[in-house]
Amino acid sequence: MKLIQTDKETLLKPLQTVTGIVERRHTLPILSNVLIERKNEEISFIATDLEIQITTSARDGTISEGGSVTVAAKKLQDILRALPEKTEVVLEIDENRLHGKAGKSRFSLQTLPVEDFPKFPENTESQVKITVKQKELKQLLFLVQYAMAQQDIRYYLNGLLLLMEENHLKVIATDGHRLAFALLVLDAPQEKREVILPRKVVLELAKQLNETEEPVIVELLQNQVRFTFSNVVLISKVIDGKFPDYNRVIPTGYQKQFNINRLLLLQTLQRASILSNEKFRGVRLILTTGNLRIVCSNSEQEEAQEELEVQYDGEALDIGFNVTYLLDVLNNLTGENVQCSFGDANSSALITIPGNEDFKYVVMPMRI
Repeated sequence: MKLIQTDKETLLKPLQTVTGIVERRHTLPILSNVLIERKNEEISFIATDLEIQITTSARDGTISEGGSVTVAAKKLQDILRALPEKTEVVLEIDENRLHGKAGKSRFSLQTLPVEDFPKFPENTESQVKITVKQKELKQLLFLVQYAMAQQDIRYYLNGLLLLMEENHLKVIATDGHRLAFALLVLDAPQEKREVILPRKVVLELAKQLNETEEPVIVELLQNQVRFTFSNVVLISKVIDGKFPDYNRVIPTGYQKQFNINRLLLLQTLQRASILSNEKFRGVRLILTTGNLRIVCSNSEQEEAQEELEVQYDGEALDIGFNVTYLLDVLNNLTGENVQCSFGDANSSALITIPGNEDFKYVVMPMRI
């Protein structure tokens, strides 16, 4: 039975959209597959890892009796990618095989039963629904995603807190050593709701969203969140757990502070960090009137020192940090300047954007 007859690009683009969440080696073989469904002119592509499901579609301009198949997502993607541009591709289903023809190329892929594919239930009622611009949500995620934990036993830290409160959409990420907070102003006030998004869906969203004014609809469902944008529907389960109270972590009233050019500080720290200890990645910031000294050293007694002029006339301060945590925030901000604020040598530092209350980054000190 012929399933699809179209050019390579019409198939490859939606396939690339969904294969990002597919695990190559999975205990359930069907999770390595993409579900391709044909209804009239529309072809839908669905992939899932049981936590996340992503769906997109394409049209090939021909009417077909329909049909569906599940086939290895990465293999089909690699085959299509290797074909010449504008090649016409014909896909046919024959029992438990998907046969493909493209010019003089022929390929045959194993399929698994469509009824075994674990699709999420459809038509789940949304409890809260907001619409924001894609580029705004993408920027919001980039401001905080690097602060998520990676494999923490406190599983709720391996994700991002999405909080709707009054007319704000807030996102918060922390790994216990640093915390990033950012907010977006919404058009209308919302009932307070919060969910923890898994790390994988945050990274996938940040990658898939476009730098455009086009909308993304965010819907909170029962134990799920649904994002709809640009012909893509991404549904994710949420992490069950209690996220730390970020308000208690963000310091207020710090008097020791200075503004500095973001790129200048970034490049200076990058140079100094070359000679930091590979395991601990420590950097000392020594602040005196009008001067910031940056010192890194390692176990081979090698040392880097940098000096920067700053507008500072407070008490002297000598404080240590993991330099990676400072580089992360400076790399992900886009503004020209940052403001660095401190308490004492044992207190967390606060990095913000001058004149902007919508972003805060807190990093704990380390003993060096």
